[in-house]
Amino acid sequence: MKRFTSILSVCFLSFTLSGFAHSASKAEIDAKSYASVTILKNEVPGASELIEKAYAMLVFPEVYGGGFGIGGEYGEGKMYVEDYTYGYYNLVSASFGFQMGAQVKSEAILFMTKEAFDQFTRIDGWEAGVDGSIALAEFGAAGSLDTNVIQEPIVAFIFSNKGLMYNLSLEGTKISKISK
Repeated sequence: MKRFTSILSVCFLSFTLSGFAHSASKAEIDAKSYASVTILKNEVPGASELIEKAYAMLVFPEVYGGGFGIGGEYGEGKMYVEDYTYGYYNLVSASFGFQMGAQVKSEAILFMTKEAFDQFTRIDGWEAGVDGSIALAEFGAAGSLDTNVIQEPIVAFIFSNKGLMYNLSLEGTKISKISK
């Protein structure tokens, strides 16, 4: 039974992650990133103001995740410094434990200071929780962004086309620069 579960997990993960094999073009990433930023600004109260204050923003418009015992996520995105493209990146993460299913979400990582941005760009294969920490944006009691989180040097939004998502983590996510 244990072997069957392992085989089933590998098959499910292979099927789920097979969509990751498609590498998006620059034009696809650019268009989807722009659309994701528009959704974030329109759907999440306070996000627009925080984006304006950020030194740089890394947007992953489609992060595909799935798992059955063993899980993984993959996405490709674009780094903005002001309104200019700094480069293209991918993110990869793996997880183990009780999980089953698949999802697509968007992520925006805001570098609030030049120092945080410089530290991120110095490391190829930057890993959240190891090379630096990312504060997840959450709503406070009054329905506005938590003021403690927005004071952090790196702030992330995990969202969909329906608004901010909760109870998610970026710990262990590896982000690397890619050529496009």
